[in-house]
Amino acid sequence: MQLVALVVLSLVAQGAFAERVRELANFAGVRDNQLVGYGLVVGLDNTGDQTTQAPFTSQSLTNMLSQLGVSVPPGTNLQLRNVAAVMVTADLPPFARPGQRLDIVVSSIANARSLRGGTLLMTPLKGADGDTYAIAQGNMLVGGAGAQAGGSSVQINQQAAGRIPGGALVEREVALNLGGNGGLLELQLNTPDFGTAQRMVSAINGEFGQSVAYARNGGVIALDGPMDANSRVNFMARVENVQVTPMEAPARVVLNSRTGSVVMNSAVTLRQAAVAHGNLSIVIDSQFGVSQPAPLGQGQTVVVPDADIDINQQEAYLQIVEGAQLTDVVNALNALGATPQDLMSILEALKASGSLRAELEVI
Repeated sequence: MQLVALVVLSLVAQGAFAERVRELANFAGVRDNQLVGYGLVVGLDNTGDQTTQAPFTSQSLTNMLSQLGVSVPPGTNLQLRNVAAVMVTADLPPFARPGQRLDIVVSSIANARSLRGGTLLMTPLKGADGDTYAIAQGNMLVGGAGAQAGGSSVQINQQAAGRIPGGALVEREVALNLGGNGGLLELQLNTPDFGTAQRMVSAINGEFGQSVAYARNGGVIALDGPMDANSRVNFMARVENVQVTPMEAPARVVLNSRTGSVVMNSAVTLRQAAVAHGNLSIVIDSQFGVSQPAPLGQGQTVVVPDADIDINQQEAYLQIVEGAQLTDVVNALNALGATPQDLMSILEALKASGSLRAELEVI
């Protein structure tokens, strides 16, 4: 019987471990902001956009040249293969100041074959409000490579996208007013949980020896911080380093329908159930023979196919599955001799029968 390759992820062993608040929550407002821009990459080795199929590339180039004082006659058909239209993305970190550099990602949006060796021209990066927060420019760093000749080609990794480390300069900062409302701060839990929020409030109040924290709900904790900026930074640093033991995550089984992976945490249990599993396989074996006519005959040589079809069904017997711990659950499922794809159906049936004590999540 074929053994099942069951991928099991268990982050919690026999007991829960204390973690710092900074691993469990973030201060409201302290977050990245996404930036995006449209630009041109030049200097490509005949691997850029085909302007007949991507007219916006030549239009963008004409507009840029006009801003630089170069006039292109109307109706000119620019047949350029060393220019590519791209989208530029970046993350603006909190507290970023003008003059700081950001890493950017450059991705082709037309039919360029490769961006290797290209140079990104000055590209404004805008936020969700439409304002420009950074300017990007620089030489592309593409990790892929490829070659083609005589109708054959070979490629390693992706060549239509690349990065420019430090390729953008921050031109405008994002206003962030921490504690501006009477020193009030908010902690937002990464995974809302009423038990974890209650433990976090108790741990923070115990650290400061007074009631400075209170829970608004299972995902937000309010803090009474100092009004002075320097004192507020010290206060936030102490809060982030408070040790908290989070509640154990709820029992959950994650099924990846694309890869066949089955992942479950340590809280998953199985009540007693009887399961029968068997596989049905159909094998078609085709062989070809040659039929020749007799000497001096009038017939023709023909190929005669001979197909052999077999249907096999694996025997299956009812087996008891039960487990109060993760290792017991794994052993019970492995005893069924099912493949990971079959396990998905079995786990869904166990959930429907009430035996599987966990949430099923399909990704």
